[in-house]
Amino acid sequence: MAELDVLGESGGLTRLPEEVLEQIFCCPSLSHMDVVSACLACKKLQEVCQGRSAVWKHQFRRRWPTLMKYYSTTGSHNWWEEYRTRHSIGRQVQAMVDTFSKRFFSKEVPVDGFKDVEALGGPFCFIEHELLSILNMDGRKYLTWKYYSRKILCYLRQRDIMEKLKEFLLTLPEHQKLIEGVVLIDQYCNPLADNSLENILLQLNYITDEVKKALRLTHSYHPSITARKDDVFIDDLELQQQVLDAMNHVLYKQLKFKGNEEDYYNPMNSYIHQVLSQKKGIPITLCVIYSTIGKNLGVRLEPVSFPSHFLLRWCQKPEGSTDILDYVYIDAFDNGKPHTAKECEHLIGQQVTSKFYNSVTTKDVLFRMVTNLFHLGKREGSDQSYQLLRNALDLYLTLAPDDVQYLMLQARLYFHLGINPEKVLDVLQHIQAVDPLQHGVVGHLVQLTLEQIARKNQTTEIQVKRHTDEKHRKIQFSVGLIMKHKRYGYDCVIYGWDPKCMMGLDWMRTMGVHNLPHGPDQPFYNVLVQDGSCRYAAQENLICNASPLEIGHEEVGRYFLEFSGTHYIANEELQNQYPDDMALTSQLVEKIRNCYSWISVNKIQT
Repeated sequence: MAELDVLGESGGLTRLPEEVLEQIFCCPSLSHMDVVSACLACKKLQEVCQGRSAVWKHQFRRRWPTLMKYYSTTGSHNWWEEYRTRHSIGRQVQAMVDTFSKRFFSKEVPVDGFKDVEALGGPFCFIEHELLSILNMDGRKYLTWKYYSRKILCYLRQRDIMEKLKEFLLTLPEHQKLIEGVVLIDQYCNPLADNSLENILLQLNYITDEVKKALRLTHSYHPSITARKDDVFIDDLELQQQVLDAMNHVLYKQLKFKGNEEDYYNPMNSYIHQVLSQKKGIPITLCVIYSTIGKNLGVRLEPVSFPSHFLLRWCQKPEGSTDILDYVYIDAFDNGKPHTAKECEHLIGQQVTSKFYNSVTTKDVLFRMVTNLFHLGKREGSDQSYQLLRNALDLYLTLAPDDVQYLMLQARLYFHLGINPEKVLDVLQHIQAVDPLQHGVVGHLVQLTLEQIARKNQTTEIQVKRHTDEKHRKIQFSVGLIMKHKRYGYDCVIYGWDPKCMMGLDWMRTMGVHNLPHGPDQPFYNVLVQDGSCRYAAQENLICNASPLEIGHEEVGRYFLEFSGTHYIANEELQNQYPDDMALTSQLVEKIRNCYSWISVNKIQT
């Protein structure tokens, strides 16, 4: 420090003009720590760095370039303060994420578990950016940090999206744009996906431009070619037909959009970003795309919530009509095929009343989309379907906050999953206020929920399991090993084990455990499976995987820090529960490697 001061007095850096010093401190080879060191070494240099914003703007842009989009190019900003705030929030977020595994390893993160995140303050974009930075760390490492960062980010984004949806629903129906509501549903169910409204609109605008190109080839003076979005709709039916013909050509022949008949019940068909990417969907999502393109080109196509098959209707009277016979009904699921009202009944094989041919509101379309998602979530009992059910119920009750049937379903689902019991009580209280006749069912569920809360509040020590215990002498495998199921062939990783089957008799009967050669009195392993499921497998059905691979299960980070290339390394919490396993896993992996090396050598010699 003293030496730098002397240099300053003798005509060193400090005698240079401030503009020159600014250029020096913006040199690419200088890090933010170099700049900070210079500021600490000399008051003059500190004044230059902090007084001239270009220095810290350069450092900010260099370290966090993607954040620059949040700043106006014409506005004035204190870049030194912006840099300090972003750096400070980054440190706070990392410290907070680090505590999550210790606090919530043995339970689902409750809603109030995110209070620390909400208390951070500072711009939301800084918090989000730091969480994304953690998710983008070395692919095989920091898995536990990534697991909880993903949960925090999902919570924050879903909270933000839900507020946007509520604002959207408060706007007048005639001002609600269907595509915006559909994107919000997509975003809520896929909070980490690249499904921003801007990106969706860019893709739809691209399709619109392709249709204009097709129109230009056949009808070069068509008014839709030069029309801008939201211009007045075209009245001439012949001109509208030309637009529809061009749309059908571009969507179904050129871009190859189609109805996903092979995998109709896949939830991905309900998400607009997936339908645009995969070019496959169900009637309702394809209708949203079709009607949006039509609107961009001046053709009014109204949504029709037809039973079992969503349609669009196109009026054949310029002044509009209330007669269902004055409309052509378009099936976007079947290459934009037109139908008369009578022909529509053949699509579903039954007669329907005229009310089903009426157009519906944007909110009605959103109701149908969310209801579809709800029924898809009910089809299976996996972790993914439970999450889909939770999302669908959240969305449905935002659209209809006082629907007692769905409120009760939400309360029962949360109770069944054993998560957020405090929210269950809030939902039950709301049901009682909306429909006092439900007091009997509500009272029973309140009692059960209070008992559940009492059980959760009882401090139970984690059961420590050691291979050296006599009762565990039959355990052959250990946590972190990559296994393959002998019968079903799936790949999985072990994250827990029991010396014998600990499931109830009903489960054992359903799974045929007593039909196994060693029955229930053999070790059973908790495994995370490559397909996203969690299973409980008998030791006799598992074999170490000769070609270990990463297991793409979203819960991996809850239990493991990193993937070594041969096995998973347990995090501190799992190691505390299975203190012998990591050493045993390393030994087993080495034995397996040596065994297969010996087999390979002998095959070559033979």
